Amino acid sequence: MDHQAEANRTDLMTITRFVLNEQSKFPESRGDFTILISHIVLGCKFVCSSVNKAGLAKLLGLAGDTNIQGEEQKKLDVISNEVFVKALISSGRTCLLVSEENEDAIIVPPSQRGKYIVVFDPLDGSSNIDCGVSIGTIFGIYMVKDTNNVTIQDALQPGSKLVAAGYCMYGSSCTFVLSTGYGVNGFTLDPSLGEFILTHPNIKVPKKGKIYSVNEGNAKNWDEPTSK
Repeated sequence: MDHQAEANRTDLMTITRFVLNEQSKFPESRGDFTILISHIVLGCKFVCSSVNKAGLAKLLGLAGDTNIQGEEQKKLDVISNEVFVKALISSGRTCLLVSEENEDAIIVPPSQRGKYIVVFDPLDGSSNIDCGVSIGTIFGIYMVKDTNNVTIQDALQPGSKLVAAGYCMYGSSCTFVLSTGYGVNGFTLDPSLGEFILTHPNIKVPKKGKIYSVNEGNAKNWDEPTSK
């Protein structure tokens, strides 16, 4: 019996453990970011479950509204948005939420307010739901300057100011990819444990790859720098 291999299978690096380990590198940290990430992860688990049973639960099809991009909202769009909005507000660590599904930003009430801004698309690619193609959640996290004076302008920060960013992809497996500015790591949901397990540590783009993927169907709309 390979005892080393067996030990590796039992010493699991969950996403909670991973974030806590990262938190320990910053003595001044109070755990606010860890709590926020745990609520985002919970939202992803809920959406993953909803996506997997969408056909049985009659969650396919249109909800009858359109989002701010002018796209017709699917039923799962609406549910996913509600799940993330409620999860993020209840964390007590957010002050401003910007969702693709809402025309206006959501300013969190002072009694539940924290220092983080979360911008997100609760279910990107939802037009693919009915045909079983992979869909996902995208999010970015910023820090607010003044929790007592929160406006939509606080969310209009450059990408270089991101505290963290990531996505969760729902398909044949559920994958959660996260970066806090110190590398990129991927976690896969183990359905038997209900936990995201580190499966893709320190992800990097290869210096030379085999895949050519630029969405060339939109080439006519590219600006000159992109075309070059």
